[in-house]
Amino acid sequence: METIKELLGLKVVQIILVAVILVISVTLINFIVGKFFKKTNFIEERKEKTIESLIRSLTKYTATISFILYLLSQFVENFGSILAGAGVAGIILGFGAQSLIKDILAGMFIIYEKQLHQGDFITINNTFHGTVEEIGLRSLKIREWSGKLLTISNGEIKQIHNYNIDRMRVIERVVISYREDPDIVWQVLEEACEKINMEFESCLKRDSLNEIIEHFQVFGITSLNGQFRGYEYTIIGLVDDQFYWSTAKGARRIIAKALFDANINLAESRVLINQIEKELSN
Repeated sequence: METIKELLGLKVVQIILVAVILVISVTLINFIVGKFFKKTNFIEERKEKTIESLIRSLTKYTATISFILYLLSQFVENFGSILAGAGVAGIILGFGAQSLIKDILAGMFIIYEKQLHQGDFITINNTFHGTVEEIGLRSLKIREWSGKLLTISNGEIKQIHNYNIDRMRVIERVVISYREDPDIVWQVLEEACEKINMEFESCLKRDSLNEIIEHFQVFGITSLNGQFRGYEYTIIGLVDDQFYWSTAKGARRIIAKALFDANINLAESRVLINQIEKELSN
């Protein structure tokens, strides 16, 4: 009886020792990887964070699975023979981990195909919007605008809209009243585009020769009856993805100020106009 207790106590000590070694190893690997990327700049910072996040996830899962297999080997006789006979894949499927395999494979494809990086602003399945905080083999974590942290399994991701892939086109549509002269509106919008190009010149996307690819410009009248209210004008400009949101907000501000200073009226709801005219006539 004492011999059995001694053997059991020895196994417990060994298990604790292995667990401690694995925890120290994972912590050390993650620390070294973090230090390495902080001291290097041979790839883009977002890609470095993505690789670092992947390594953290990989070491965590590897250590966890290794510990589980070691734990089973201590209490299951001939565990090595069982493992060799059934195969690792068979054991994983036997534990009902088909969804886990699906998530891991989906995560590998997301990372391999460079669909997103840590820090990107994305939309998932046309439903969830936020900034990528962590990319793992099994799940993806994004921080929503409200501050909530959303964790979604990689296998559940069907569609990704990434707003931070090298370049983004700012597209602003303005619906102007039918009563405004199109030539005057066009001139005012062109002057607004000139101001946007001056203020946000450093944010515009450039080619390999450092030449601006596309300035802000009036794309044209894209609808003669925009939303059944008036003429729709569209302004476009190609910017570096990391400046997209700030440039878009600044462009809207400049366009709104230009239209206000020129006393150009935006289109209003026809129902509202008819109601006002009816009230005035009474």
